[in-house]
Amino acid sequence: MSIVEVGEDLRARNNTRPGTAGPLLEVDDLHTHFETARGIVRAVEGISFTVNRGEVVAIVGESGSGKSVTALSIMRLLPRLTGKIPKGRILFDGQSLLDLDDEQMRKIRGRDMSMIFQEPMTSLNPILTIGLQIMEPLQIHLGMTDKEAKARAVELLQLVGITDPERRLDQYPHQFSGGMRQRVMIAIGLACNPKLIIADEPTTALDVTIQAQILELMKNLSRKLNIALIIITHNLGVVARYADRVIVMYAARVAEQGAADAVFHRPRHPYTLGLLRSVPRLDRPRGSKLETIEGLPPNLALGSSGCRFAPRCPYRIAICDQEQPLFPTDTGGFSRCHRHTEIASGKIIWAAAGGAGLNFAANTEAPVLSVRNLTKFFSVKGGLRGAGGTVRAVQDVSFDIYPGETLGLVGESGCGKTTVGRLILRLEEPTGGEIHFEGVNLSTASPAELKAMRRKVQVIFQDPYSSLNPRMTVGQIIGEPLHVYKIVNGHKQGEARVAELLENVGLRREMAERYPHQLSGGQRQRVGIARALAMEPSFIVCDEAVSALDVSIQGQIINLLEELQRKYRLAYLFIAHDLAVVRHISARVIVMYFGRIMEVADRDVIYGESLHPYTKVLLDAAPVPDPTIEKKREPRLIKGELPSHLAPPTGCVFNTRCPLASQECREVIPKLEEKRPGHFAACIKI
Repeated sequence: MSIVEVGEDLRARNNTRPGTAGPLLEVDDLHTHFETARGIVRAVEGISFTVNRGEVVAIVGESGSGKSVTALSIMRLLPRLTGKIPKGRILFDGQSLLDLDDEQMRKIRGRDMSMIFQEPMTSLNPILTIGLQIMEPLQIHLGMTDKEAKARAVELLQLVGITDPERRLDQYPHQFSGGMRQRVMIAIGLACNPKLIIADEPTTALDVTIQAQILELMKNLSRKLNIALIIITHNLGVVARYADRVIVMYAARVAEQGAADAVFHRPRHPYTLGLLRSVPRLDRPRGSKLETIEGLPPNLALGSSGCRFAPRCPYRIAICDQEQPLFPTDTGGFSRCHRHTEIASGKIIWAAAGGAGLNFAANTEAPVLSVRNLTKFFSVKGGLRGAGGTVRAVQDVSFDIYPGETLGLVGESGCGKTTVGRLILRLEEPTGGEIHFEGVNLSTASPAELKAMRRKVQVIFQDPYSSLNPRMTVGQIIGEPLHVYKIVNGHKQGEARVAELLENVGLRREMAERYPHQLSGGQRQRVGIARALAMEPSFIVCDEAVSALDVSIQGQIINLLEELQRKYRLAYLFIAHDLAVVRHISARVIVMYFGRIMEVADRDVIYGESLHPYTKVLLDAAPVPDPTIEKKREPRLIKGELPSHLAPPTGCVFNTRCPLASQECREVIPKLEEKRPGHFAACIKI
């Protein structure tokens, strides 16, 4: 069966099953509770929505708003002992899911409904081949033989854009890149011809180029195969490009829902207004601080009456203390706000959280950090299934960072961004080159000089969970360096400083008593930021420091970093894959690919007048949170995956994926040269 025939077969199955007249999924007044030692947490309260066949519905909102719990409730994957659905109805293709026993639900969950989780590496079994994991549901739910299942697995891998599928079936998850693993998860999700796919943050951990590939793939499959798709995300650019309808959740309830164009251009709830204004955008010049939603969501274990957004809303009035239903609005959607008509008339607009941004002037001081010809090679030993070799992770990287400056570092996974940060922190030893911090050569520094450097140079790690001690409370994690370096005197002063730091990063004081596993991913990231700020450093390596945060909290953290920078003249190396965030916070930007610098320039020059083909592809792949703009533009998707570090391409490292590559590009390694004043690029075609 060809790929076209596979698609036609899937579409035919989805169109000919019973119950095709009405909505595929109906969620009516859904309540989901968790029983904990501190009481009942009402994670979802009164959620109602529908999803039609072939429709893309996005659910957005802050961490803890109930997005993922809603998805798990639909899939019946709640914890057996603590998760309960005391009220509500879930109809899937006319069948009540809450009335099914476990065996009946397993049949539907495996065949007609599938879920793509945020982190594919934790969803895939590391000791089973990719082939076995794709074939398993085919054999269980469709009764295929080994031969039939293998043939269908090959077709599915081709369908999701994985080349050489016959060989790939015998490989293990660790032999795939992040984007390829997510493609495998999509293949598994499609395996049994589902009617509905729920994707929970499917591209959060992916680079912007791979994210664009994955989302274009999912949208095309949804359209061609008539599969309904629910996307849970906090990336409003993704929502603008791919969603037909949007559900905005806040504190376990729907705050607003409607067509994507209406929600983005004519929002009718103050929370939606604030959310949209908090997002850094590529299509807007940076002139001021990010607008933010001040305060924190309510504690769902305590319960509350009236509008749950009221404590954070600048337009709160007396009636907001009463329970509010979902009101129909002039846009054809719904809003849980008594003042939605005033918003529609223009009487209410979101008030900006004032304050000017940083003024990036030319810096004539000595750099706080100087990196020259930095190189790092890793030796890889040959295993049972492959030959060893040398990984050239970083090659000939040079740059300066000045006091009070933020240098952005962007590029795909595997380009060497994090390795550069680890080399600066002396967590890795460089193979070649020099690193000077405040005039001290770190390669030849004495133990005393290194100890002094450790306090002045801090890091905010990409994965907060692995960098936090699971046996220590949050208060102990943040407070330990304060006492070790004698920044505070006594237990009470330490507790007060910890509480202050927690509030600075958007956490409640009582969080100090919790352990890392009791926090969400975004909350753990905030703890990591608080720990870094506790040392009062002069330079911080921010390795994806805000990638796990909600839009509103992300804005607060970015503003906080800028305020601290302005007050203490902190210098940042800001490593990220969110190009809009990098544009907002950075003075200059470095673009890396496969261990080498491709382009360096002032932030506005990089984003407005980029020269290197790779930089242009990165910018084209980044979505803008505006459905009108997104529908008019066609992103230029970068072709293929990163080449193997054990078999790097000759000549320019980007030539295997570059649309301008010629034979000369395959033979000559381009040097990083100044093409314009202050604008450097490594490309012989410029």
